[in-house]
Amino acid sequence: MRIKKSPTADTRSCDCTKVSETELFKSSMLHIGDVRQALGWFGEQLSTSGMRHDFDKVSEEGGSCFHKCFAGGFSDRSWLENHYKVSRHHLNQETGVPDDVDLIDVLEHVADCVMAGMARSGDVFPIELSSELLQKAVANTVRKLQAEIKVVDSGVSSKPLPPGRRGREP
Repeated sequence: MRIKKSPTADTRSCDCTKVSETELFKSSMLHIGDVRQALGWFGEQLSTSGMRHDFDKVSEEGGSCFHKCFAGGFSDRSWLENHYKVSRHHLNQETGVPDDVDLIDVLEHVADCVMAGMARSGDVFPIELSSELLQKAVANTVRKLQAEIKVVDSGVSSKPLPPGRRGREP
């Protein structure tokens, strides 16, 4: 995604006494648009995650293996262990946590646990993820989002705003 530079809206990095109201408004509008893009990207990531959720349970090859292991009470854990490796959301299993775990994986894990619990027993088991896992997920999510961003020149100027534009969404 492309975002525009907006250096005049941050009290930590600019001289606030030299930023006009118009400049601040324009920079703020750029920031709002940028956040909307990022949240849209997260939405796409969540949608993709939902589309691929547990695909190996219903694939032509995986479905019969899943049923065989399920019917045997998972005494043969080969399918299950592979499921943990190919699915990113089994964060309560050591082999289910990918090295690049992210917040999309965390949300899929929560959705999986809540939906399975409610549909199967009407109850949800406690969901406990370590602080270390969550911090790693946050850091990896930041890295993944940063990799999607290209910062371009903003063209923000301090020309007066046209009448009626102040405070309106783009």
